[in-house]
Amino acid sequence: MSPGAGGDWAPAASLEVLRLRAGLLGRARSYFAATGALEVETPVLVGNAVTDVHLESLEVRRSDGARVGFLHTSPEYAMKRLLCAGAPDLFQVARVFREGERGRNHNPEFTMIEWYRLGMDHHDLMRDVESLLRALLEPLRTVGPTRTVTYAEAFRAALDCDPLEASTADLENRLRRGGTDIPESLGGDRDGLLDLAMASHVAPGFADDRLTFVHDFPASQAALARVRGPVASRFEAFWGGLELANGFHELDDADEQARRFEADRAGRARRGQPPREIDARFLAALAAGLPACAGVALGFDRVAMIAAGATAIDEVMAFPFERA
Repeated sequence: MSPGAGGDWAPAASLEVLRLRAGLLGRARSYFAATGALEVETPVLVGNAVTDVHLESLEVRRSDGARVGFLHTSPEYAMKRLLCAGAPDLFQVARVFREGERGRNHNPEFTMIEWYRLGMDHHDLMRDVESLLRALLEPLRTVGPTRTVTYAEAFRAALDCDPLEASTADLENRLRRGGTDIPESLGGDRDGLLDLAMASHVAPGFADDRLTFVHDFPASQAALARVRGPVASRFEAFWGGLELANGFHELDDADEQARRFEADRAGRARRGQPPREIDARFLAALAAGLPACAGVALGFDRVAMIAAGATAIDEVMAFPFERA
């Protein structure tokens, strides 16, 4: 039976693609076993939502309306708590959830491979990500030579501007000249404009037959990464314009992390987003001591799309949201 031939009870992906997914997961686990990483499982239902202004956690409530918790957007905090407790290199194949994310490349529930390497920085981890992706994809398709550029280099090539120095007005003008409409909600939001520029002008220019790594993001977009002057020790991996992974040389300063969480909370208040409590257990773990490490989250379904030659995430999922 072809996918969807029996109505919406039937899987969206073909059995051939589901077998391909299984093979990719098997190769991923073999890769991590060969490189000495321990597979772990952490709770999907957690006590705290993330504070990040760019993510919304799905809330779980009892029949009487009382909140039980949230479905995690990533296993990051729990995995770092394990590292603080003395765990070695770790990886996890996790089902994760993000409210409001639905589209050609998004499903509210998806599969993430997240891992952490002790003693690595973000440059070391980019090489590790490349090795894994080549191990997954090269048995199925040709992968061209990897390209690695800084965030500033990528913006200069696409928009002829320095994203670390350009004013908000300059960014708005360059986007408009490039034919991009700027939502009213982004007026004066410099990081929002940079994200829009990355999605509309920068990433679409990346080659669609190989990996492109973009590193050294603006310090204002550090998230949970270390900061070095004007830049954050953070990278993203792309295949063409499709983002595959987001990695950090991990911040290990509990006080600085607490300040960033408070800044997130203030940002959520300005945007009218639901308030979120800070994860006190995560901060306590950082205070106890996170070993020097780098970590990355990889969107597995998007890797399956590349392997299968799919143009939409539904083609590589048994039951996307509308069929769940």
